[in-house]
Amino acid sequence: MSAAGEGRTLRIGIAGLGQAGSALVPAVHRNPRLAITAVADPNAAGVAAFVKRYRSEGYRSIEAMCESDAVDLVYVATPTHLHAAHVMTTLAHGKHVIVEKPMALTLAEADAMITEAGTRGRQLVVGHSQSFEPPVRAMRGLVRAGALGPLRMMNTWYYTDWLYRPRAAAELDTALGGGVVFRQGAHQADMLRWIGGGMVRSVRAATGAWDPERPTEGSLAMFLDFEAGTIATAVFSGYDHFHSREMTGGIGEDGRARSAAAGGARTALRAAAAGEGELELKRSLGFGTAVPPAAEHASFYGVTVVSCERGDVRQSPGGLHVYGDEAEWEIAVPPIPNGRDVLLEEAYAAVVQERAPAHGGAWAKANLEACLAVLESARTRREVRLQHQVPTPD
Repeated sequence: MSAAGEGRTLRIGIAGLGQAGSALVPAVHRNPRLAITAVADPNAAGVAAFVKRYRSEGYRSIEAMCESDAVDLVYVATPTHLHAAHVMTTLAHGKHVIVEKPMALTLAEADAMITEAGTRGRQLVVGHSQSFEPPVRAMRGLVRAGALGPLRMMNTWYYTDWLYRPRAAAELDTALGGGVVFRQGAHQADMLRWIGGGMVRSVRAATGAWDPERPTEGSLAMFLDFEAGTIATAVFSGYDHFHSREMTGGIGEDGRARSAAAGGARTALRAAAAGEGELELKRSLGFGTAVPPAAEHASFYGVTVVSCERGDVRQSPGGLHVYGDEAEWEIAVPPIPNGRDVLLEEAYAAVVQERAPAHGGAWAKANLEACLAVLESARTRREVRLQHQVPTPD
């Protein structure tokens, strides 16, 4: 499509009806220029329920869905280790692509995906990731405006129950893209790179795998040294003890406030193991027939503090809270449009208006490089220099 196609409906096929694929549905429904026309998932019952509710086409494989003439763009929300193959299949069928983060497991895979999209003249957008979220974009806006002086430091912490939510085997295998480095460190690198201008010089990191029954990284601590001199740290723990919701008014990634008792996810997992099993519990948390109501707040991805020479900024329930030299003030940041709304707008502009997506292959490859550097640094206990960084595409 081009400018001549303005106003046309962009028809989306969703590959994967887990939590990521299901979470896209409300955002599509909020946008009158978008429509879900097909879905693909190995779970026949989930596909049947989706088709019945949304009157879309239903398939058991992404290959079959890509044969459909009713699909312009495929949202690849399949397991991480399948991203590269599924993106290549989608592009080979002439479809545009949104692929979940991380885009791939190796830089070579990322390069192949970028090259294939360019060769076929198709758009490749990578997300959903935290730099789509309104508070992160607002923080970047403050940094760019310069009213608080040059950016000097960023720190982000997220303590949650990630490791003890119901998981498929691949999600607990680092070689297949499991663990918190690929699945959550990708968010933290993306967020810090977006605010900080993108150009990370080096990474120093450590990881923890503390539970032999969940044999992958459940924690990470990384130090990012930016080319411009900004420093940033990120800490993530998925071990279901302390929850950083305690420091965010109970608000989490979904923008809703609720309590998060330590050990709650572990307890639910033990109960599932005694019943129908972990995989069945995971399926129950994927596609449902009810569309959730809009969130009351913007997403809180843990606690983030951005420090400039003349002030600090953190997220607040209503937006951002700024601490200046002699005063404090609030900046309102509405929860809608949220990150997935922005993702879909970016994809629409890329396909219909032929505008290069900010979260394209080069940006996502740079985030992947940071994640791979975290794993390498944790293994070697050395600083890792980065070679494939790109600036924030403001």
